[in-house]
Amino acid sequence: MSTAARAADPAVVPERLQDRMYHDDPWIPRDVVEVRERAREVCMRDLAPLAPAIAAGDEVEDGFPWAAFRALGAAGLYAIPFPAPLGPGLEHPAMATTAATEEIAYVSNSMAGVYDGQCILSGQTIAQAAAAVRDRWLPKLVTGEVVASFATTEPEASSDLRPESIATRAERVPGGLRIVGRKRFITNSVVADVVAALVRTGERELSFVLVPLKDTPGVRVGRADRKMGNRGQVTADIVFDGVEIPEDHVIGEPGQGLRMALRTLVYGRLGVAAAGVGMAQAALDLAVSHLQERRLFGRRLGEFQHWQFRMAEHATHIECARTLYLKAAARLDAGAAFPEPEAAMAKWYATSMSVDVVRDCLQVFGGYGFVRELAEGGRHYALEALYRDAKIGEIYEGANEIQKWVIARTLLGRDLTG
Repeated sequence: MSTAARAADPAVVPERLQDRMYHDDPWIPRDVVEVRERAREVCMRDLAPLAPAIAAGDEVEDGFPWAAFRALGAAGLYAIPFPAPLGPGLEHPAMATTAATEEIAYVSNSMAGVYDGQCILSGQTIAQAAAAVRDRWLPKLVTGEVVASFATTEPEASSDLRPESIATRAERVPGGLRIVGRKRFITNSVVADVVAALVRTGERELSFVLVPLKDTPGVRVGRADRKMGNRGQVTADIVFDGVEIPEDHVIGEPGQGLRMALRTLVYGRLGVAAAGVGMAQAALDLAVSHLQERRLFGRRLGEFQHWQFRMAEHATHIECARTLYLKAAARLDAGAAFPEPEAAMAKWYATSMSVDVVRDCLQVFGGYGFVRELAEGGRHYALEALYRDAKIGEIYEGANEIQKWVIARTLLGRDLTG
């Protein structure tokens, strides 16, 4: 089978170069290694056959990738971040969760985004709710029986989450709060049972609230957005038109919403960094296999020094990015609420790196890299989807320009950078 056919056939798996280029010993904890191995097994068995259709799908016509979502839940992957009895109670849950995210993104970055929204962003926020509310939703979230959303972004507020930028308001009414506003680009929203939403509860005060979405008066979820990539990570607006919730649906301390959002988004950014590494690794594995077999002018492509050096550079960049996100996650596990500057470095470096690596690996395949589906034979090609999917990593959960500002602020001081 030609390497062009190999890249098109999901049943044919190239060598996993990570296994001989990146060494877990001596510093990666055993519980993290075991989670990675389990996640890889699940992804290659249950997710890989579904991934091509997810990548080529249409959010509006094809809808939410239920089969893939349920497969991850059945395998227990949503439970990884949580302590016992909800989860496995790992010693290094953040490291394990991000390692699992990398494995999911290797197969489908759409599902890595769904995973991040379900058990990192939503799950970590709902875990801070009042006991009765938490116990209603969290056990079913970790099994995948319910779908959860996390909503901070609005039409005029994304990376900027200052109180003055948030337009969605929650006003006190007898027995609870009344919410009016709109959230945008909300992952999982089209099928979600519940959303953790950041709202304005005062002139200079933000709070998180938990809103059940099914059959709640005043809630409207919009039609799915059509996106360039990550088509299985279905997003849509959520509109709150006088939605009323009880007082105990305020998550955590009132007025602490911004701090909660920033802390949760740090965790999410590590997941996005890990996803960038997963996509880059997938692209590199395909490209190296192609370089070893494809012939040009009577020579194998891998004999050309240009590609030897480029692949060596990319393998090194992947090594650095993987180590960086795991280091930041290790700091999170050790109790650092805001493991900066490593978290910002990991998110910026890994996602920018993934775009560069996927672009170069697409170039290795020439025309076959640019093709989504070859008319003769009906084959689908992975590099085109990887290229579309990789770009969003540089944008969401804090644009990379924001991450550089965070790094500069740590480096130069807030008095200089603001």
